[in-house]
Amino acid sequence: MIKSMTGFGRCEKVTKEYKVSAEIKSVNHRYCDISIKLPRKLNVFEADIRNILKEYITRGKVDVYISYEDYTSSGVSLIYNKDIASDYFECIKKLSEDFDIPFELNASMLSRYPEILTLDDKRMDEDMTAVRIGQAVREACEAFVESRTVEGANLKKDILEKLDHISECVKYIIERSPEIIEDYRQKLYEKISEILGNTQIDQSVLATELVIYADKICVDEEMVRLKSHIESMRHVLDSDESIGRKLDFIAQELNREANTTLSKSSDVQVSDMAIELKTAIEKVREQIQNIE
Repeated sequence: MIKSMTGFGRCEKVTKEYKVSAEIKSVNHRYCDISIKLPRKLNVFEADIRNILKEYITRGKVDVYISYEDYTSSGVSLIYNKDIASDYFECIKKLSEDFDIPFELNASMLSRYPEILTLDDKRMDEDMTAVRIGQAVREACEAFVESRTVEGANLKKDILEKLDHISECVKYIIERSPEIIEDYRQKLYEKISEILGNTQIDQSVLATELVIYADKICVDEEMVRLKSHIESMRHVLDSDESIGRKLDFIAQELNREANTTLSKSSDVQVSDMAIELKTAIEKVREQIQNIE
């Protein structure tokens, strides 16, 4: 099933112990451009998150937002630095002796001195956190891929309808081509008759002129290639692989054949149909830009 490059997926898990959320959204892009935004303390998990994303995404500009809260603790702890407290105590006692002043010190006073009591971030359980974040990212990816798949199905339907229209344009040009030769033969015959009057027309000269003209405006090869490219695109649309670049290449080939057909045409009706053909192909190309 083809997938669009536009998609959205979100997962949020909330328990008594933690809350983790992962949100993914994407737009069209020629390559795979993944941007991950997460709290600084979770930077250690970025490589693992990116590897998970690459399992689900091959093209598109993708923005990923992740947040994590641990409810099991405040996330910080109070540290008592005994050696520093001992140094403060000895220094203050020495001051009392040296300057013959009262030595008045209690635990509350001592605790206020710098570095005796400090706050330190508690080390998170990285293995458990990695599992929790990984689960949320995978579920968000599944929702993200599902949204892309739904949009992809709509794109496929629209492209197939446009291919039907392109096929009708090709069919019209094929059917019109013999009529162009006959119209030209009739006009040429009438023109020569008008110039020569009752003089007999040399049929070999007329035939030669028709052959030259037919060869000049012949688009049989272009029509064959157009039909082949249309069938190739239909076949590729049934693939389960990433097909955006392949479809874009086929669309370029379709456009090239349409341009050649238009340049060869000397018939108003065929020219109009070739322009319609180019317009329809361009619409297909626009839709293909949305396919992964």
